[in-house]
Amino acid sequence: MPVALEVLAALAPSVGVGLVFWYAMRAIIRADRRERIALARLEEAEAKGADDAA
Repeated sequence: MPVALEVLAALAPSVGVGLVFWYAMRAIIRADRRERIALARLEEAEAKGADDAA
């Protein structure tokens, strides 16, 4: 087996795990961003409702 293929075979698992980790972290960060936006909208709606009631 050529040396280049051996090096590629040795690095493939680490690269694969790194890509899975990157994808998972990206999903977590995006979910957090969407949650913060939703909470801000909810708080804004609650504040507007409280102003209307007063």
